[in-house]
Amino acid sequence: MFSQRLHEPEEYLLQTLPSETSASHDHPNTRSVHTAIIDTSASCTTHFKMFLSGRGRSSLVMSYAPDWIVCIVLAAAFYALEYIEGFKREFSLTDTSLILPPCLVSRLLHTFAVHERVPPVALYMLCGVAPLVLQPVINVLTVRSWWDLHSSWLGLLLSMSITGGITQFVKITVGRPRPDLIARCIPKPGAVDPPLGLSTVAICTQTQQHILRDGWRSFPSGHSSLSFAGLGFLSFYLAGKLHLFDTRGHTVKAWLALTPLSAAALVAISRTMDYRHHWHDVLAGSILGIVTAYFSYRQYYPPLQSEMSHQPYPPRVKRGGQILPTHARDESDTSALADLSLSTGGTRPRTERRYSDRPSMGDEEVALDIPPRLPSTSGTNGANVGKDSWQEEYHGSL
Repeated sequence: MFSQRLHEPEEYLLQTLPSETSASHDHPNTRSVHTAIIDTSASCTTHFKMFLSGRGRSSLVMSYAPDWIVCIVLAAAFYALEYIEGFKREFSLTDTSLILPPCLVSRLLHTFAVHERVPPVALYMLCGVAPLVLQPVINVLTVRSWWDLHSSWLGLLLSMSITGGITQFVKITVGRPRPDLIARCIPKPGAVDPPLGLSTVAICTQTQQHILRDGWRSFPSGHSSLSFAGLGFLSFYLAGKLHLFDTRGHTVKAWLALTPLSAAALVAISRTMDYRHHWHDVLAGSILGIVTAYFSYRQYYPPLQSEMSHQPYPPRVKRGGQILPTHARDESDTSALADLSLSTGGTRPRTERRYSDRPSMGDEEVALDIPPRLPSTSGTNGANVGKDSWQEEYHGSL
């Protein structure tokens, strides 16, 4: 079907237009709109071929290159900040929040191998690899769009990189001690807090600097923030594809969309069970991750309550380049469509939004520059040619 539209635009549109009665055929605005739609589709096809041939592809790559570069830079900063000493707050050897149960302290002082229920490798598999694998599967089962695959991967990487960069920066500047700091520090025998003061890192005898350095990176929890950033984005992606907020209330859809968030919550809770974070650290990290995930999702997808929530935003190529199909309509075509809408009792189509911010009650509120339905007396409601063409031309199919 996609190849048919690509190579035979006029024939396809003539087949999809409603049958014209004498009344509609004699209407001057109707004839102009028929011509405008056919001319626009031919122009769309030409520009889409230009995109496939190289000119449009290079424009599209250049328009999204900054996004990928920013994500890569933030990811590099996340790993680079790991080796910075950072600020180390003073602490008390009698602080009950830093003293582990005796059975754990004894084990930690000998081996210092805290058993993590979710080690770093498992964390990266859960919050990074799992969404990268599941999103293409969801794509194939729903929209089958290459552009959606690109948008979902870019959004996921943006969410993870922003969260990781912010988390590491806050860790090294706040310098809050972890609950297991004293076990990491291994204070000198007989060490006590100075009178009217607190102890510093100077009393520590730990020889492995990376273990000691990590002892002052409790706030916020990196496991919590990254798990909610990756799995939270996957949850939003699922909610959009399932149209979770379509005002019909589907319990199964809700459970499917909340499953990734449940996994993220379990990862966050495990950090308190391992005595690696205070509950405040976990809460702050979780909020940071879920907020960043939604922010990144909305960069490339419409609101979850939108009727187009299953589709990403169209490519952002400049209008002047006349590369994008929906931007190929000239002013005269748009004026003809608007005149027909007004003459048939409708309203002038809105063109200032990419999508409606609320559930649509009419076709003119669904997407950018969608032509109104043509009048027909043959018993049909007309064909929304612009909408079908917009979806196919932009997103293609897998």
